[in-house]
Amino acid sequence: MNKLVELSGVNKAYGTAVSALAGVDLAVGAGEFVAIMGPSGSGKSTLLNLVAGLDRPTGGQIVVDGQELGRMNEGQLSRYRRNRLGFIFQFFHLLNNLSVLENVLIPAQLAGMKGAVAKARALELLEQLGIANKAQQYPARLSGGERQRAAIARALINRPALLLADEPTGALDSRNGEQVMELLVELNQAGQTILQVTHDHNLAARYAGRVIFLRDGRVIEDTTMEAARPEWPRLVQLPREEAAQ
Repeated sequence: MNKLVELSGVNKAYGTAVSALAGVDLAVGAGEFVAIMGPSGSGKSTLLNLVAGLDRPTGGQIVVDGQELGRMNEGQLSRYRRNRLGFIFQFFHLLNNLSVLENVLIPAQLAGMKGAVAKARALELLEQLGIANKAQQYPARLSGGERQRAAIARALINRPALLLADEPTGALDSRNGEQVMELLVELNQAGQTILQVTHDHNLAARYAGRVIFLRDGRVIEDTTMEAARPEWPRLVQLPREEAAQ
């Protein structure tokens, strides 16, 4: 496996009482679509934040696309996020005072992409995602599914090595959620590596090629959903106290 993401013995503690991650080892190969699942408080978002370089581990090593994040200063981490990562969030995080096209262009402008090249790339993505006719509209005039498509275009404009998705269907109805997941699968089939946090085991089962289950900051299962034990889909949705029983 050509490893794009590798975590070795990663710990993350907040103060002396709370350990969000405890000795996590995992690898994500280039071109994989991996879902991260687990009950509330299991460490899913912490893991994503560490891979994104938004937080630093208290122990262990994180290597993404050949770069060890622990050796980077804040400026280098900012460039890493800007040039190597794409982000999709549950609540879109679009700027309401900018048009869809202007929102999509933001990461390209921050990365120093030439204006004409960036605009052509943005329009190409909006066309591929089926919302080219919304380019000049403002986010408030879009449906939830259209806003998430705009957010996906923004995440992809710099051709990131890794796409991070944090509950990207959580604010959508089931129909729009499935459409967004189908778009992500199409991206993955074209070679995009995706690491997604989700609580929806049905979507994970249908779309992700591999599922990593977390509980109490530890990896308790790393498998395909088809091979997962029958109780895992139920357990990942329970509060951690109930899941531990």
